[in-house]
Amino acid sequence: MRNEKKNQLLQLRRWRLRRKVVGTATRPRMSVRFTQKNIHVQFVDDVAGRTLAAQSTLSKSTPDRDKLAANMRSAQLLGKLAAELALGKGIKAVVFDRSGARYHGRVKALADAARQAGLVF
Repeated sequence: MRNEKKNQLLQLRRWRLRRKVVGTATRPRMSVRFTQKNIHVQFVDDVAGRTLAAQSTLSKSTPDRDKLAANMRSAQLLGKLAAELALGKGIKAVVFDRSGARYHGRVKALADAARQAGLVF
């Protein structure tokens, strides 16, 4: 019962954010999702309904992926890798979508690492 309520509140926060945050081809949405074990980052063009690039702790291109988890060190590494992937695909500016999570801790570490790697948001 308690988890159902928490999940409902999280979903409401996601929907509230998604009304305001829309990605386009020139400025896609950088969607960040943390699970208990992994981190997922996607660059989405909402107008066309396409994922332009994606990176996660499960991706085969991620170095030492078996040692990564959903922690601060992994968030910093994944933020840097995702930014490099996006810059390689020609994406320079993004709109940040934190998926209902608070902007501190792991979310902030990932965002700061992506900014330092060259993404603008």
